[in-house]
Amino acid sequence: MVSTNKELRKSGNSNKLYEQFYRVALALVIGILTGLGAVAFRKLISFFHNGFFDHGGQLLSFLGQYYVIIIPMAGGLIVGPLTYFFAREAKGHGVPEVMAAVAVRGGRIRPRIVLVKALASAVCIGSGGSVGREGPIVQIGSAIGSTVGQVFKVSTRKMRALVACGAAGGIAATFNAPIGGVLFALEIILGDFTGDHLMLVIISSVTSAVISRIMLGNDPAFIVPAYPLSHPVELLLYALLGVVCGIFAVVYIRVLYKSEDIFDSIKIIPEYLKPVLGGFLIGAIGLKFPQIFGVGYESIEMAITGNMIFSITAALVLLKLLATSITIGSGGSGGVFAPGLFMGSMLGASMGYVFHYLFPNIAITPAAYALVGMGSVFAGSAHAPITAIIMLFEMSNDYHIILPLMIACVISSVVAKTVYHNNIYVVKLVRRGLDIEAARRPDVLKNVLVKDVMTSRIETIPCKFTIKEARKLVHGSPHRGFPVVTEDGYICGIVTSNELERAFTEGDIDKQVNELAVHHLVTVTPYEPISVAARRMVEYDIGRLPVVDPDNAEKIIGLLSRTDIISAYSKGLLQEDNLEESFVSKHITDIETLKG
Repeated sequence: MVSTNKELRKSGNSNKLYEQFYRVALALVIGILTGLGAVAFRKLISFFHNGFFDHGGQLLSFLGQYYVIIIPMAGGLIVGPLTYFFAREAKGHGVPEVMAAVAVRGGRIRPRIVLVKALASAVCIGSGGSVGREGPIVQIGSAIGSTVGQVFKVSTRKMRALVACGAAGGIAATFNAPIGGVLFALEIILGDFTGDHLMLVIISSVTSAVISRIMLGNDPAFIVPAYPLSHPVELLLYALLGVVCGIFAVVYIRVLYKSEDIFDSIKIIPEYLKPVLGGFLIGAIGLKFPQIFGVGYESIEMAITGNMIFSITAALVLLKLLATSITIGSGGSGGVFAPGLFMGSMLGASMGYVFHYLFPNIAITPAAYALVGMGSVFAGSAHAPITAIIMLFEMSNDYHIILPLMIACVISSVVAKTVYHNNIYVVKLVRRGLDIEAARRPDVLKNVLVKDVMTSRIETIPCKFTIKEARKLVHGSPHRGFPVVTEDGYICGIVTSNELERAFTEGDIDKQVNELAVHHLVTVTPYEPISVAARRMVEYDIGRLPVVDPDNAEKIIGLLSRTDIISAYSKGLLQEDNLEESFVSKHITDIETLKG
């Protein structure tokens, strides 16, 4: 018996050791793949940039300088159909889609996103779209992490960790900032600094950064001189800069999504052709201010080294804001982080010139404010001061600026969050009806999806049926709520058996059921967690929710009742890790068989 107990303990320890090795191996694989993906993505952007502006410029040389208007339009003609027909989640800046996948879809992202997002964003940026590459590489890296998790059939909890590994690796490789990559994944993607996923995220981020450094070099993202604090009073000026950057961050968020609304309101142009219109507007701006094209790192470096005059920096703050909003709003594909750095550097440089003019003995180096402004606008727009501080330190490798950077970033974040509750990534999810903070809260039903417990075989009532016909149709049914559908099968309302009985008793037997049905529907999609559906029922005091297609809110595919939610507890809510454990156990058995 003693021998048996010792053998069991030894076997248990071996299993735990193998499981840890297994998780670390997955993190390493994701880090390697994401690092290679980030390098390939940067080269792809360069390839398309040369193709559009060098070769395209030669083909359009007869237009003179006006050829730059055609180039972004050509890019939009490729990007629009690519995202519309192959992967609509590849449209836009990408990070909100990853956050939503982690929060409500268990970290599952379609593998095709890797290819579609890489192509769409590379074409958009390469043809002059005023967006960044961090959003795409976060989505690409996250899709790599999710794909690895799906291949190895990990649990939902581990799947989220692997998605974060990919996001961290993408940021680390793109900006040569492994610590910043870890913080970005934890603070923005997961919204959680705790848990056993921290080790995996660090491993993936470091691995991806190493791959990037081997292939692209070990230089920081920006080469800047040391900017020491000239006088303690100067910290007050940096604090004021933080306030201004926080207010501007809110303006950035509002203008960005207002642009989306404007383009969405244009009905005469198909959605997949709207990037062409956006490209025309981008080209018109770039005709006089080519700095707004693409990522704009060269202009950022000019601003933070003091090689750009006040009139240009002040103009570029507003023009970049307009260009980025048009690019994203019209349906372009790219990130909003790099544009935030661009606008922050220009805003900081402009403020630095003003401070230097007013206080020449205190604000001695205006360019230092450009560097701090970069981090402050990002901190305000993303509500992520810790990530902003560390990433700017890693990207500039300048420790002297850390104190002003900390003050300005924290103040900017506080001001922006006070003025506007949601950050630039969360706003997109809120506009879709997703409460990301609620979805992130611990919940025993959080990992159970609507599709797992909904009733798929639903009884519907044609909208043209009379009350008498509808009552006869559902007589004897065990259900109490019935979707009312059009001739095409699209849901237009919902009615209960009690409402039908009451109308029948009152003599309204010839009235159409469509007149009785409730038309202001509260719905849910199959990949939302049960916890979200339950809160929706409580909020609207209803007993059932129609389950609709995520891509077509009028197409009903199921019905979710309170009884379905209760039955979710019998679906094995405490067995979240069973799938992964069985997979690991299988490999342990295989290894032991080989040993034998």
